[in-house]
Amino acid sequence: MIAALRIAALSRRFGGVVAVREVDADVAPQEIVAVIGPNGAGKTTLFNLITGVLPPTSGNVYYHGRRITGWPASRIAALGVIRTFQNLLIFGETTVVENVMAGCHRWTRTGLLEAALALPAARREDRQVYDAAREALAFVGLEGREQVPARDLPFGQQRLLEIARALAARPAVLLLDEPTAGLSAPEARSLVALMRRLRAGGVTFVVIEHNMDVVMDAADRVIVLDYGEKIAEGPPQAVQRDPRVIAAYLGEEDTAPQGAGPAAAPTLETRP
Repeated sequence: MIAALRIAALSRRFGGVVAVREVDADVAPQEIVAVIGPNGAGKTTLFNLITGVLPPTSGNVYYHGRRITGWPASRIAALGVIRTFQNLLIFGETTVVENVMAGCHRWTRTGLLEAALALPAARREDRQVYDAAREALAFVGLEGREQVPARDLPFGQQRLLEIARALAARPAVLLLDEPTAGLSAPEARSLVALMRRLRAGGVTFVVIEHNMDVVMDAADRVIVLDYGEKIAEGPPQAVQRDPRVIAAYLGEEDTAPQGAGPAAAPTLETRP
């Protein structure tokens, strides 16, 4: 099976600093892969390299076997490789539905002249875009908020708004950068259920996430970065107990006090 997304020896330097070093990873179609690691591990830089926001210093990115290294971000997005950002990017002065409609440009077909003349094709597409935006909002639980100014939404709902805009682009591969930041526990659980439904419909996910409950619940596989290097990869339960991962998060491996007898294997803590 050809990987939906393949990362081959991907590296990025900023002067003398190596932000991402020789990272290899394959993401299968309809897989949910979580990327975790301490702050500064290179996770968002990796996303920027995959999506064309930054060019790699070396290495390659492939989409269904097609080399897309060096493509501009707009061209990569046109393939259906869509991402959200760690810092919210919303248009606060426009309405919620207008924010989501902006995500539909990837699949719209009418040109400026058709739109300016309000030709029938343009009017039909405008209706399709509006309906698609409302459907995406309902999918993330924001139905009924369409005409609210985006700036008036609580932070957690603004995060869901950005996800709805990404869904309106009809992604094939969706990269989510800390999607549960600012969400309540019920909202985070709803987002996990949403990812599963979308995966069943054909969407592939790569997710940067710090909430280990979400990682354990949602991910098929976990990739761990530390100082830009991949230090572990595998099923969530195995990665959670990997001594290299625990050391990266805690600074050192847990050890039992001398004479205290055997201790349970340490794991990364999940939230109660």
